[in-house]
Amino acid sequence: MPSRPQFWDEARDAISDADPTMKRVIDACGDVSLEPREDAFLTLARAIVGQQISVKAAQTIWNRVSDKAREMSPARLSRMRMSTLTACGLSTRKAEYLRDLAQRFDKGLLDPSLWTELDDDAVIAELMQLRGIGRWTAEMFLIFNLVRPDVFPVDDIGVLRAIALNYPEARDAQSKVKVGSQQSKHSAAQIAQRWRPWRSVATWYLWRSLDPLPVEY
Repeated sequence: MPSRPQFWDEARDAISDADPTMKRVIDACGDVSLEPREDAFLTLARAIVGQQISVKAAQTIWNRVSDKAREMSPARLSRMRMSTLTACGLSTRKAEYLRDLAQRFDKGLLDPSLWTELDDDAVIAELMQLRGIGRWTAEMFLIFNLVRPDVFPVDDIGVLRAIALNYPEARDAQSKVKVGSQQSKHSAAQIAQRWRPWRSVATWYLWRSLDPLPVEY
């Protein structure tokens, strides 16, 4: 798989033409793009680690787990002690989810090749049957592994914050409500309609507008 999605340049240009605010965000980021991840297990594992914490914190914890594991494979992670995983900074629950995912992959209970044939909603439904994987984690898999172009993770606090910072109408809507509330999400989803069918690309640039460290799952 190429390092740059084939649709990226077309999507970037289309978003820029449709939305002057996003054009400014995209131009400020420079010539960068999402880098797809081919390993389904690692994509899901990284997304579990990254749940509800900052990109920087997630990377720090992931590096610690990698150092302890030495080999980030399902077989190795399925055998790691809970105490070792939590010592890396994972909560007990996330450590349980990570080991359960590793065991399922190690035993051949999951076949990621089947997911490529499913539409976005069907993939989300399949993944949400796994322990510790909710809609947000499944959406990260769609974006970073299956490289689906039109995913909008409306529950992502970073995306909501970036929209509030860049769009006056969202900022006004959120002046009386908390970022992440249903009103906040509704406002963001309405703004995101102008980016169709490339909402994954717009999402990635919004993340980068908040943190220069590339988002990786």
